[in-house]
Amino acid sequence: MNIYDIAKLSGVSIATVSRVVNGSPRVSEKTKQKVLAVIEESEYTPNVFARGLGLNSMKTIGILCPDISDQYMAEAVSHLEKRMHQYGYDCILGCSGSRQAAREHHTRLLLSKRIDALILVGSLFAGSGKDQEETEYLREAAKQVPVFLINGYVEGENIYCSYGDDCQGAYDVTKALIRRGKKRILFLYDSQTYSARQKLIGYETALADAGCPIRGELKFYLRPLGSGSMEESCFVDSVPGTMQGKIHYTREMLLAHRTLEFDSVFACNDSLAVGALKYALAKGLSVPEELSVAGYNNSMMAVCCEPELTSVDNQVKQLCNDAIDRMLEVLDGKTDVEQDHKVPCRIVKRCTTDF
Repeated sequence: MNIYDIAKLSGVSIATVSRVVNGSPRVSEKTKQKVLAVIEESEYTPNVFARGLGLNSMKTIGILCPDISDQYMAEAVSHLEKRMHQYGYDCILGCSGSRQAAREHHTRLLLSKRIDALILVGSLFAGSGKDQEETEYLREAAKQVPVFLINGYVEGENIYCSYGDDCQGAYDVTKALIRRGKKRILFLYDSQTYSARQKLIGYETALADAGCPIRGELKFYLRPLGSGSMEESCFVDSVPGTMQGKIHYTREMLLAHRTLEFDSVFACNDSLAVGALKYALAKGLSVPEELSVAGYNNSMMAVCCEPELTSVDNQVKQLCNDAIDRMLEVLDGKTDVEQDHKVPCRIVKRCTTDF
């Protein structure tokens, strides 16, 4: 039994059957009940391709993230999927990794599935901001379906961006550390994405506004795991999983730089911040008295570590809700939907700082 059989038994077109299955209001109640009766009697389960016939809609959204094992991305994808199911949409998930060619390939792959819209989770998709060619594939994708970017900004027609004000969030936490008398604040980061650049700007601006020097040695870049660096090869293979590896890697790199002096750490994500806490434990430093530590994303790790971690909440659920709300408006045919939506961040104060 397929959609053609249901249409024949109901005495309607396959387009009408598809509209009934998708809950379209463009079907009379009498016809709807007739089709539903046939569907129930035949125990027909519509497949995703049959549902799209006649409506030019698959009721399917593509979601792309670099790595679903990342806690931030996993939380975002989980929330997006639940919201979409509430509105009768299925989703197809792709994990692209971090390389430019892979991001472009997975974008094309999802577009080939006849999706209604594409949601990209992570500032990695916004590129470094130094080269427009990095995001040209998104502008090409937006010619086919509306594109929604979470935690990054890309300018382009039919591209809709929801992101936290990372510059302000970083400024606020750096300023709070300065107010508590911290003189050498280590900026710890492991990417050069749009989000990381905004955090760096906020960090440097807060230092400048307070009349503090911006020291190059305190901007500490950790090469991402998996890049094949000599530094990571000696120990990271013994640590399973990306998150554990990043935490261990951070601790080891900080311990290796014995001449680096700092009295506080502002980390661009909570994994790096937990690594800094493990560094403090290895060095016998009391937290927050001798070393204050603040992270970013306010993830589960912030409350699983000891002491619990001060972290900037960039409102991931709000960003996801905003993306879904605007996606529904766009798919409903609205033409004045906001494309650039910035959400304020807030500091969640816990025991690794004395704010």
